[in-house]
Amino acid sequence: MKSEWKKGQLLKKTNETNTCLYRVLALEEESAMVIDCVKKCMPVWVSSSELVDFEAVEEKCVEKDLDVLEDYASNVKKIIHQRFTMISAILPFISNEPMRTEAIKKVAEEYAVSTQTVRKYLCEYLVSMDIRSLAPQEKCTDKPLTKEEKNMRKALNKYFYTSKKRTLKDTYTLMLRDSYCDSEGKLIDKYPSFYQFRYFFRKKYNTKQTEYISRNGLSYYQRNQRPLFGDGIRKFASGVGVGMLDSTICDIYLVSENGNLIGRPVLNACVDGYSGLCMGYALGWEGGTYSLKEMLLNVISDKVEHCRKFGIEIASDEWPSDKLPGKLVTDKGSEYKGSNLEQIVELGVELVNLPAFRPDLKGNVEKFFDCVQGYYKSQLKGKGVVEPDFQERGVADYRKSACLTLKQFETILLHCILFYNSKRIVDFPYTQEMLDKGIKPYANEIWQYGCQQDTCNLIRVSNEQLIKVLLPRTRGKFSRFGLLVNGLHYHNIHFREQYLQGKECEVAYNPDDVTKIWLIENGAYIDFELIESRFKDKYLSGVEDMKRRKKELLKQEQGKKMQAEIDLVNHIQVISDNALRTAEPSIKNIRDNRKKEQGKIHRNFVKEVGLNV
Repeated sequence: MKSEWKKGQLLKKTNETNTCLYRVLALEEESAMVIDCVKKCMPVWVSSSELVDFEAVEEKCVEKDLDVLEDYASNVKKIIHQRFTMISAILPFISNEPMRTEAIKKVAEEYAVSTQTVRKYLCEYLVSMDIRSLAPQEKCTDKPLTKEEKNMRKALNKYFYTSKKRTLKDTYTLMLRDSYCDSEGKLIDKYPSFYQFRYFFRKKYNTKQTEYISRNGLSYYQRNQRPLFGDGIRKFASGVGVGMLDSTICDIYLVSENGNLIGRPVLNACVDGYSGLCMGYALGWEGGTYSLKEMLLNVISDKVEHCRKFGIEIASDEWPSDKLPGKLVTDKGSEYKGSNLEQIVELGVELVNLPAFRPDLKGNVEKFFDCVQGYYKSQLKGKGVVEPDFQERGVADYRKSACLTLKQFETILLHCILFYNSKRIVDFPYTQEMLDKGIKPYANEIWQYGCQQDTCNLIRVSNEQLIKVLLPRTRGKFSRFGLLVNGLHYHNIHFREQYLQGKECEVAYNPDDVTKIWLIENGAYIDFELIESRFKDKYLSGVEDMKRRKKELLKQEQGKKMQAEIDLVNHIQVISDNALRTAEPSIKNIRDNRKKEQGKIHRNFVKEVGLNV
């Protein structure tokens, strides 16, 4: 045996067929205990003659310090130490095979594992002499699919992950038809069972997100099935002044003053994200931008006066909001995506557009609709309220029981809003200061407390300012005939120079009345009056309809005009052709000739009508 060999050293021998790599575990005079580092089997004693052809191999020094495990996760470190503790009691008996075998049996009994598992850990450590070799190996999950699994995957993609929502059993049947039938459509002898198909689906090829989106659609998934987490609107609402806007169709049918069924009204609301207070609302039959303007006007209105119109007397602190919130949070509804609402930033308001299908980010306004409708629906059953069983057979048509008018229902709605604002207990995250001040758990109380804080963000705006900012806008052009806007001409005596320059400008207009427009210049709104008085007090759509009808009328008469021109040419031609020219006329005595002809055709109109009789 070579004298330079040491305990723990690696020995290597290479021949034409393979490479042998041993680690020396123990040494005696004519033999050594080695472990095969390739096969990783239990160590054995070999004679020195068997190791003659081996050469010593240098290896990187292995740190014995525990810092070698610093890059491992805590759960992996735990496993490594447990396995090393398991085999550490065997290491003193490595060179004595009977005692080693007995120690392995005792360790296996103590840790309730098989002796083969203990041997595996022991060999792994002896081969490397590195505690890191006891780390659990990651399982390979990228095994290639078998032919049967590829058929299953193809069938799932083609038939299961679709909007047709086929069952797993139907998908399995279609897979057999496509992949396991002969040319005559007969099922072959060997095919995967349904249980194999289901196992592949559940264990290897099913992700709930893919299933939900492919079968129900992305919008349904985002609304009803996606994971919900985070603080929602709280990250926007650190204080009073974050208004959340939304609209819904009320679950009740209303009638007109004459008792005719009209339908379900549209309710728009603005709810403060901090306190949950309803800052304003709009109820009516018309949605979109119109109801948005009405709601914002209600937000800045005096609520005491507003309730008095419906015969309700309230104190100012029951509904204390009369200013515009400094931040408006909206979703991607059609009434909010238009340029009109975006113009509100000119008043200093910040506009936040939330992603689609994220009601959790404006939960306060969603809760408002849920609570308010819950208040009146239980009390108005049998009076036009939409029931949950309306589609069931034999159920009475709730539309026929409608009896409330819009004004009556709005009065009920106002009472519900007042209860929501000043009597509903709010589960608010109280601060120590709020508890010390004894702030009551009502939205109006929390609102008034929030208005006293530095984070309050409210803007005082007049009705005129708000409406002007929300008016639709377009481009106008100056000309000699006035300021041309929407095909109509307007004037202001102070803009004579601009009429001659012919420049373009931005104007705001009222589609409900074309009598006046407003030139927008450096943030100011300058009045311009309509020149064409025939269009005064008319809707823009009515003006456009008049012009359209005029155009159609002119187009209809164009053919007749052309025919009349042709007839005129023909008449002139006939008469001129029949005019006989006897001789060339003399150019003398023209005045005398004229007097003679005047006498011939002169008429006594008084005599003709009998006035001299």
